[in-house]
Amino acid sequence: MRAAILFLAAMTLAAQNPKDLKFPPLRPASLPDVKAVTLSNGMRVYLLEDRELPAVNGLALIRTGNLFDPPDKVGLAMLTGMAMRSGGAGGVAGDQIGRRLEEVAGSVESSIGETNGIVRFRAMRGGLDPVLEAFRDVLSAPDFNDEQLESVKMQLRGSIARRNDDAGAIAAREFISLVYGRDNSYGWQVEYEHLDRIGRDDLAAFHRRYFFPANVVLGIYGDFETPAMLARLESLFGGWTARQEPVPPFPKVEAEPAPGVYLAEKSDVTQTSFAVGHLGGRFDDKDYPALEVMAAILGGGSESRLGRRFRAREGDTYKIAAEWGAGYEHPGLFRVSGNSRSLSTLETLFGIEQEIARLRAEPAPETEVAAARQRVLDEFVFHFDTKSKTLGRLLTQDYHGYPADFLGRYQKAIAAVTPADIQRAARQHLDTTKLTFVVVGKPALFGKPLAGLGRPVQAIDLRIPEPSRAVTEESTARGKALLARVQEAMGGAEKLAAVRDVMQTSDVRLDPTAGGMRVRQVNRYLRPSILRQELDLPFGKVASFFNGRGGWVKSPQGSQPLLGPQLDQARGEVFRAILGLVLSDRDQERTVSEVRPGVVAIADKNGNASELTVDRSSGLPRRQTYTTAQGPVEERYEEYVAVDGIRYPKRMVVLRGGNRFSEVDVIEVRINTGVTEEELGKRE
Repeated sequence: MRAAILFLAAMTLAAQNPKDLKFPPLRPASLPDVKAVTLSNGMRVYLLEDRELPAVNGLALIRTGNLFDPPDKVGLAMLTGMAMRSGGAGGVAGDQIGRRLEEVAGSVESSIGETNGIVRFRAMRGGLDPVLEAFRDVLSAPDFNDEQLESVKMQLRGSIARRNDDAGAIAAREFISLVYGRDNSYGWQVEYEHLDRIGRDDLAAFHRRYFFPANVVLGIYGDFETPAMLARLESLFGGWTARQEPVPPFPKVEAEPAPGVYLAEKSDVTQTSFAVGHLGGRFDDKDYPALEVMAAILGGGSESRLGRRFRAREGDTYKIAAEWGAGYEHPGLFRVSGNSRSLSTLETLFGIEQEIARLRAEPAPETEVAAARQRVLDEFVFHFDTKSKTLGRLLTQDYHGYPADFLGRYQKAIAAVTPADIQRAARQHLDTTKLTFVVVGKPALFGKPLAGLGRPVQAIDLRIPEPSRAVTEESTARGKALLARVQEAMGGAEKLAAVRDVMQTSDVRLDPTAGGMRVRQVNRYLRPSILRQELDLPFGKVASFFNGRGGWVKSPQGSQPLLGPQLDQARGEVFRAILGLVLSDRDQERTVSEVRPGVVAIADKNGNASELTVDRSSGLPRRQTYTTAQGPVEERYEEYVAVDGIRYPKRMVVLRGGNRFSEVDVIEVRINTGVTEEELGKRE
C-alpha cells in the first residue's frame, strides 16, 4: 500500500509543470546559541555545542594576510601559513605531528590568504587532547624547519612554472592584477626571485608580528560541554601571553581604472578565455543586495541574460558567468568571465558590453527580477544549512567588525530588491567606459580583430622572470668556500678529483601518485661528460647513452637518437652528477656563487643550473634543487655510504613540484672500474 501511495504521488508531481510547484518562503537566517568569551590571555573564543556527531572542530582566524607582504618578498605570508604545520611546532617535527594526529584520526592545518590567517583542527571526541595540543603548538609556536621550508618553496616554484598552463587561470590572474594595479599588494604575484629572498628568519618574524592572542578569533563547535572546554582552553593557552601593537588596517585600494583590451597570446589553445569588468564594492554597501540580484540577472546561470543570449548561438560560448564581487574591508571585483569559440571572440565580448549597458538603460521586468532574487536567496540558504557554516560566518563577521545581525538584514534586503533598485544601482556602479577586457587565446583563430571593440589593444607578457643570479667576486668566494667544505666532508678534493668513473646501481620506487612501480636503475658515469643509463622496467629494458654531444636511446620498440627533451635531460644529468658537481669550482665553464647562507648556485654556459644546500653540521650536501621541463625538482640526500674513502649518497628522496615523486636506495657503488667510452656506447 505504501509503495502504491508513493507511486501515485510521484505520478501526480510528474504531471505538474515544475513552474507551478509552490514552496513555502525561506526562513530568516538565524544564529545558533553561541557562547562568546575572552580568555585571560586576550583571545576571543566562540563555542557552539553540537551533539550530532562525536567530533570536535575548531577554526582560528588571525588578522593578517598577504596584503602585508613586503614588496621584495611577495609570498612571505603564504609561505608562513604553509610552513607553520609542515615545518613542525613546539619542538616536534612536522611528520611526527602527522603520525600522532593519524593515530587519533585528527588533523591540524594552517594557511594564510589575502586578508586572514587560518589554523583549523578536526578531532574525534575521544582523541581531542593530543589534537588540541598540536593545534596550540602550530598556532603559537611553529618551528619553521629549514628543510620543510625548502619543500614548500618547491611547491610554489612548481606553481610559478605551471601558472601559464591554464588559459582560464591566466585570464583570472591578469584581470585581478590589472584592475587592482600591478604596483601594490592587491595586484602582485609571486616570482622566483621573491622566494629566493625569503628565509626562516623572515617567517619567524612574520609569525611573531601577527600571531598573538589578542589578534586571534577562535571558534569551536561539536560534541563537548562548554564549561569543560573553556577550562581546557585556559589551561592550554594560559602560557601563550605574547603581545604586539594592534595590527594596522589593510592597505586601501587606490587603483585607477585601467580600461582597454589586454591580450595574452597562447598558441596551444583552440578557444578563447576572457574576463571583463572593473572594481566592485563591499559587503556593507547599501546597494550590495541590488547588485547581487543584478549579477544574477546578467550571468547567474543558463536562464540569465548572457546565458540565453549565447545559448541561442550554440557552440559560440561554452561557459559564462557574472558576479558582483564584494570584500569585507575593501572593494571586490565586478567580473564577467568564461570561454568561447575563438571564431566568435569579438561577438562574445561585444555582447557582454551590450548586456551591461542594457542594465543601465532600462529596468528589468519584475518576473526576471523575482527569478533572480530567488536564485540569490536559494544560494544564501546553503551558506547556513549547518551549525558549523553558520558559526564560520559569525566568526568572519566578528573578524571584520560586522554586526551580528548583518546576515538577517542582508536576507531581508535581497527579498525587497525591485527593478528600480537594480537600474539605479547599475547606473551608479556599472560603467562601460571603465571596462577592462582580458583575453587569452590565439589571435589567428579570432574571426575579427579585437580592435573592433573600439579600445586600444595591449599585449600581456606571459614570460616568467627567472630569478636574479648576480654573481660577484664576493658571492663567488663564498660559494667556493662552501664547495671546499663539501669536498673535505666527502673525502677530500684530491680524492674526488681522482675519480674517473662511477657505477651506481639503485632500487627506485616511484610514489603511488607517480605510478607506484619499482625500477632497477644502473648509471655509469665517465668523466667529464659521458653517461650510460639502464632501466629495468615492467614492460622491458631501456638503455640510453650520451657522450657529451649526442647519443641514443634503445627500448623494446627499437633504437633512436637522443633528441629534444631527452637530449636536454641527458645533458642535465651529466651536469648534476654529484661527484662532478661538487668540483665545479675547478671547472672554468661553470660559475659558483653562494645565493643564500649555506646554498651554492652552480651554472654552466649551456643553461644548466642547480643549487646545492650544505648541511651546517656535517658539511655534506643535504639537497640539490633544479628545474626541468616538467618543473622544479628537489633531491634530498638522506644517507651516505663510504666507498673507497669517499662519502657517497646512499638514499635519496626526489620531489617534483614539492610533491613526493620517488625514493632511491643505492644498492652498490663502484669507483674507477676502468670502463671506456667504447664499452659504454655499445647498444647490446
